[in-house]
Amino acid sequence: MPNPDYPTIREWIPFLTKNIQLTPETILIGHSIGCQTILRYLETPPEKTMLRAILCVAGWFTLNELETEEEKEIAEPWLTTPIDFAKIKTHAQNIYAILSDNDPYVPLAENKTIFEKSLGAETHIVENYGHIWADENVRELPLALEIIEKL
Repeated sequence: MPNPDYPTIREWIPFLTKNIQLTPETILIGHSIGCQTILRYLETPPEKTMLRAILCVAGWFTLNELETEEEKEIAEPWLTTPIDFAKIKTHAQNIYAILSDNDPYVPLAENKTIFEKSLGAETHIVENYGHIWADENVRELPLALEIIEKL
């Protein structure tokens, strides 16, 4: 992704638009802000575009208090720009979310509820994975592979 240390909606969504060809077999997998990127990207394709699945790992719609001003500045547009959940659901046959019960950034109950109620996502909770792949102790996520193999 362009400018990964300062991700913006205005750069990341067009980047996906240029670099992804959606088919009915496409599975998009995102982590953290990458989940936001995928969901916002799926507000943009032509009406009848369909993909197999979205898998959001440590995805978020709300965050715990961020530590630095830079983190707050980066997150603010992602947190405050509305998402068209209804449109996203018209493009994905399946939506999954994997969240950790001890993610220091992502409040579990709030985000689980939004994934389930707004997107109809099948959510899974893993224990003690922190912010999942961002945690240097987590190198594998067997649950993600199980979900993909099920598809």
